[in-house]
Amino acid sequence: MTRRYLGTALVLLLIAGTAGAQQVRVREEVLPNGLKLLMVERHDSPTVACGWVARVGSVNEAPGITGISHLFEHMMFKGTKTIGTSDFAKDAGILAQQDAIRAEMEKEYTLLREKARRGEISGNIYDPANMTPRLKDLKAEIEKLFAAEKEVIVKDELDQIYTREGGSSLNAFTTEDQTVYFITVPSNKLELWFWMESDRLANPVFREFYSERDVVREERRLRTESTPTGKFEEAFEAMFWESSPYSHPVVGWPSDVESISRSEAESYFATYYAPNNLTAAIVGDFDSGKALELAREYFGRIPTGKTAPPEMITDETPQLAEKRLLAEADTNPEVRVRFHAVPFNHAEMFAFELIADLLNKRTGRLYKALVEDQKVAAGEPSCDFRPMKYQGYLEADAEVKDGRRPEEVEASLVAELDKLAKEPVGEHELQKVKNQELANSFRRLQSNFYLMLQLLLYDSYDTWTFLNEGPKRVQAVTAADIQRVAQKYLTKENRNVATYLRKAGSAAEDPELAALPAEVKGMIKQQLAQIIQMTDRGKLEQAVTRMRQMSAKVPEEMKPAFDYLVKKAQGHLDSLPAAPEKGNAEQKTPPTGEKPKA
Repeated sequence: MTRRYLGTALVLLLIAGTAGAQQVRVREEVLPNGLKLLMVERHDSPTVACGWVARVGSVNEAPGITGISHLFEHMMFKGTKTIGTSDFAKDAGILAQQDAIRAEMEKEYTLLREKARRGEISGNIYDPANMTPRLKDLKAEIEKLFAAEKEVIVKDELDQIYTREGGSSLNAFTTEDQTVYFITVPSNKLELWFWMESDRLANPVFREFYSERDVVREERRLRTESTPTGKFEEAFEAMFWESSPYSHPVVGWPSDVESISRSEAESYFATYYAPNNLTAAIVGDFDSGKALELAREYFGRIPTGKTAPPEMITDETPQLAEKRLLAEADTNPEVRVRFHAVPFNHAEMFAFELIADLLNKRTGRLYKALVEDQKVAAGEPSCDFRPMKYQGYLEADAEVKDGRRPEEVEASLVAELDKLAKEPVGEHELQKVKNQELANSFRRLQSNFYLMLQLLLYDSYDTWTFLNEGPKRVQAVTAADIQRVAQKYLTKENRNVATYLRKAGSAAEDPELAALPAEVKGMIKQQLAQIIQMTDRGKLEQAVTRMRQMSAKVPEEMKPAFDYLVKKAQGHLDSLPAAPEKGNAEQKTPPTGEKPKA
């Protein structure tokens, strides 16, 4: 989906540090149905950054439905009973027919799974070569229904309405722990946001459900299978997480995505998208009292979920021995060393944050040791601490310099980590990284958009009050705390190592890409792979325009990577043939004066 640029990168940046010393005044209200509303008034610009988060991600998925949270991100843009269709009654009839045929198709796939287990067929059960005659007939029938459905669909009507009314940056992203939806609207269109979002929560219609799974599979191909290290990174995650459901990818395993039914999706929605599992946040130019009235009128009409979201009870099993992955790929040689750590808002989280800061960037220990002194690494080595809702990890990463060996880089990375366990950090060095944390987080508070996202992310991980409570906890970390945490977690038994060797015959990596920090380079590669696959000039032009609009809001630490992505996207756009000129066709404009029906 072209709307999903850098969603995971935003999460990593926003939870990388706590908020600055400035206290943010947040008004919290909880509606009778359980929905939490967070409001921050700022009257310096006539806009409002609006968003909501469902506390559900891939960690909540069971085997058989992995990827369903991400699939929902797609589905929530398909419209409602009043948005996205020219004839809902006809639309609903077509969807029912699709479900009936798909149920019959699943019976055929069950037979094929049995044949595959017995070795009677080879390859994937979804390969056309393995289709039974009955399955071919059913597929032809459902394809006709897909075509009939398109005749009554008003494509992207949700986006069209918002855009026509002055909204911008309509977007969403899914992570392991949450699914977030957001947009910025003019101040006088805040009611529009309330009724649009409440309508897609109260009356969602999962149009193009079965065909959209093809889109998700293509997204997986672009993000994972077509990138040099995508499949290996997936394998590394599965190796790292032994018992935790963090082991499966957000995009889902292909066989699961292929088999998810609309009825399973509706059941999942009823549990995890109920108001008692949601938090909404608005930041900008509005009156809190009036906004609360709108929230009660629109969000308040959604009933509380009948089934409470089940507790996630599976803990990660303590690691007993070092694990290793060695792979050859079309990439520069690289070494990643990862350790199990602690989840978000854990008492030891803040020491881990400062450990990452001590090692990270050109001013950190890794760059000075591996690049400047020992000259074993290229680019900018990095250290990333990622505290997720239930678990966390710390990962150090460095690219091998030409003429040096991965073993040298690994030894240097481990040596720098060991120093933290053996030697207390100096007072001046520790205070420097504490100050950097506060300065970076203070900058993130200046943007309504990023403040809104922080409120949603923090509340979905634990509590939004982390925004104001974090600074004193960062400042309270001592050198002894850092040494103790390093001794406890950065051990050989808790270590996981991924080593990438350059595949024979593969070219060296783009120097500009190689120079980017390792913690964002993988994300940029994924996004670039998606862009290069785009051949529709019109859609790519829209994507580039959106990216340029986002550029002003990207944090400084992300700017070099984002600018590189924009440059490559523009270069790919310039290489495509010019679109043929079209006549001025009359365009249907959906009405917005009428509010959706409850």
